[in-house]
Amino acid sequence: MSAGRVLIVDDEPQMRRVLKTMLAANGYEVTDARSGEEALEKVRAATYDLVLLDVNMPGMGGIEACRALRTGSDIGIIMLTVRDTERDKVEALDAGADDYVTKPFGSPELLARIRAAMRRAPTAPDAGPKFLRLGEVEIDFQARQVATPSARLHLTPKQFELLRYLASRPNRAISHRELLQAIWGPDYGDQIEYLRVFVNQLRKKIEPQPATPRYLMTEPWMGYRLAIPEQG
Repeated sequence: MSAGRVLIVDDEPQMRRVLKTMLAANGYEVTDARSGEEALEKVRAATYDLVLLDVNMPGMGGIEACRALRTGSDIGIIMLTVRDTERDKVEALDAGADDYVTKPFGSPELLARIRAAMRRAPTAPDAGPKFLRLGEVEIDFQARQVATPSARLHLTPKQFELLRYLASRPNRAISHRELLQAIWGPDYGDQIEYLRVFVNQLRKKIEPQPATPRYLMTEPWMGYRLAIPEQG
């Protein structure tokens, strides 16, 4: 049984060969692409569970390709890059990536990241609300959609899981570590920039004024809280 279908996108033939060999040995079905443009064509033509996407490529770079993939797909995306500043990580996550891995990396680390990106938070079907209204914003957790007076917005899997986790624990401060481990997995806990980016993405979808949030609140030095008004 396949562990999942992975698309490797990198302009370096040697990197594609190494990744294909490693992933195939671990039970993944693997396809590769040499550019962002070719990756988009392959994702349109077939179904994948995850894309490993190099940031630095000629033509359409990884960040641009990530944004293009994310506009029409819930596919897991991990960015691969030699750059390791917080600004680079935030740029990748803000483009829609689920995770970010710095080259060079070891096989165990990459395999763990792949499992985390393909993972879906284990939540009981009845956990949390199925529908939530925050002012004029309506959140349908079953359809994974946010409806505002002017638009209907789609939540990515990680955005959805983060919001659902907070909504199932309303008006309670949740620590960074608890959120990271619940949504990404037990190997996570210190990647606070991940939460910062995903919370900002959610605020743009659920807050009337994202810069001054009323619902998705920051608990300084601790974590986040979803302030849900009494539904009456």
